[in-house]
Amino acid sequence: MNSEKYEQGLKIRTQVLGEAYVNRSIENADDFTRPLQEMVTEYCWGHVWGREGLSLKERSMINLAMISALNRPHELKLHMRGALRNGLSREQIREILLQVGIYCGVPAAVDSFRLAREAFAEADAEASS
Repeated sequence: MNSEKYEQGLKIRTQVLGEAYVNRSIENADDFTRPLQEMVTEYCWGHVWGREGLSLKERSMINLAMISALNRPHELKLHMRGALRNGLSREQIREILLQVGIYCGVPAAVDSFRLAREAFAEADAEASS
């Protein structure tokens, strides 16, 4: 493991997904899942999210579309919250999901809109506490 990229990835992952989620993911890792957590943190977040070619906001936009298309609800809801942290507005998220509906199908958009409402409600509850 490249500790410099791991540390960079940990910083970005925490910034986007939130400290509580990242800490929980790493603390709950066991001998079986720890290599996955290390790989995701170093390669996904350090090597790819840490590149200069796109902003975190742009990466979030791409992720929302791809994860919606792949029908990965847990990851989608998590990245909805990350997209808000990265500066996307709810209106921008809505437009991304409408685009998903056209190119990936209405069922993908319906599920994604439902998850967005849940993520927005959680973000609102967190902001008011």
